[in-house]
Amino acid sequence: MGALHAAVEAIGWLMAGATALPAFVLLIEIVAAWLTRGRHRALPSPPSPRMAILVPAHNEGPFIAATVKVLLEELSPGDRLLVIADNCDDDTAARAREAGATVLERRDPTRRGKGFALAYGLQHLDEDAPAVVLVVDADCRVTQGRLSDLAGCALVSGRPVQAEYLLAAPPSPSPVALVSAVALLLKNRVRPLGLAALGLPCHLTGSGMAFPWSVFRQAPETGSNLVEDMVMGLDMALANRPPLFCPQVRIGSELPSGDQAGMGQRKRWEHGVLDTVRSYVPRLLGAAFTKKSAALAALALDLMVPPLALLVSLQLSVLVSTALVFSATGAPGPFFLALASLLAVAGAVLVGWAAFAGPELPLRYALFVPLYLIWKLPLYVTLLVRGKQKTWERTARRQRS
Repeated sequence: MGALHAAVEAIGWLMAGATALPAFVLLIEIVAAWLTRGRHRALPSPPSPRMAILVPAHNEGPFIAATVKVLLEELSPGDRLLVIADNCDDDTAARAREAGATVLERRDPTRRGKGFALAYGLQHLDEDAPAVVLVVDADCRVTQGRLSDLAGCALVSGRPVQAEYLLAAPPSPSPVALVSAVALLLKNRVRPLGLAALGLPCHLTGSGMAFPWSVFRQAPETGSNLVEDMVMGLDMALANRPPLFCPQVRIGSELPSGDQAGMGQRKRWEHGVLDTVRSYVPRLLGAAFTKKSAALAALALDLMVPPLALLVSLQLSVLVSTALVFSATGAPGPFFLALASLLAVAGAVLVGWAAFAGPELPLRYALFVPLYLIWKLPLYVTLLVRGKQKTWERTARRQRS
């Protein structure tokens, strides 16, 4: 019985440790952001470099003209704005041209997705390359700062730069949408701020990215990857160009209206993230060891923090399992480690929520977190039973007035 108890206890420690590592990484990031709140050093930015803005767009007719109008105001003489109308079957291209953008139309139904659209746009720029390329999604707006500041930082640093990219809850949001907005705020604002406070790089999160021309042009194509932005940033980090975070520039969009559309977006993103964890964490840790790189190690540890709902669901399962281990073997260690990691996540989320969410996402909505967890469970069941989603699909969005 002694050997059996030892084996069961070892399994308990393994389960508790597997969830404790991402829990305490999350806690460190959020506490670092909180302790340095309002004291983040502005990234260097010279006079505006010559830049090109790429806007990949698939069936974005209702949104594209407004986006083009805002982005044209960001341009200086010599800058360019290219809309890549990718496999569109609506009037996206016509509306973008009428609004004043240069439009590239691409048709290849077998190769769909943002990665292919960006590669097509880069080929067009080869003849007259800019100093910096920026990527802005077709439904986004610049809500703070200027894109020229982002471009300048990319040029000076020689590295990719990510603006703060947030998705707000839609009008009259459901409780699930509100909690989802908080989860995205923690991921796209608070955790990158914490990493920056520790002098570490961030992940690319999508819209509002700036790249020195040579860095972007030499990066491997991401094709139809479901999280092409994150993968692109990881490939650049492995090539000694880890991305920087620039919270002085903010890009805003809106979560899909309706829980069904939101679930589709989260399914695509989270399935892609979990597959990226599997394929990139070993590579990052290996490169961190051989290059003695704290930046690559930090990106690997941050990548190991799963989506918040999944992390809490796993922690609850491990807490129950280690309680059974405690009951069977009398060994309390795994149970108390599992409990400590769950409390660490709860404390980190509450600190980040209270310090950074603001009045539009009051802390009282934390009461809806259990509903959010229940809403997300089918996503993880689908992943377990059917495997990850393999194809890119456009997310339905509410038309702006």
